[in-house]
Amino acid sequence: MTKERVAQFKEERKSLNEIVMKYSTNKIKKFYSLDARIYKEETLPKKIKELIGLAASLVLRCDDCISYHLSQCYEHDVTDAELEETIAIALIIGGSITIPHIRRAFAFWDQLKNGTAHGV
Repeated sequence: MTKERVAQFKEERKSLNEIVMKYSTNKIKKFYSLDARIYKEETLPKKIKELIGLAASLVLRCDDCISYHLSQCYEHDVTDAELEETIAIALIIGGSITIPHIRRAFAFWDQLKNGTAHGV
């Protein structure tokens, strides 16, 4: 994912969320609200919640979700070792079908660490 693609991802996500909210009733808005609240720091630190979200996203093979959770992990100082262990858990749960998503996840992580993917 290039720096331009990262910026495009961020803008597209924001724009699409605005459209969803434009047409949504409380049914969808309540889900979005719950999603935002569930990742707030409580008993589990936000960092751990983002790692859990990343693992689930890998197993579900949602590239947008993977990118989002990786950027949140980066912002919450996840180490390479923590990331690798989380991805290994997702691989065990999800199986080899997750490997293409894992490749893209590590590539995106590498870009985050090298400063070419900030701002998601």
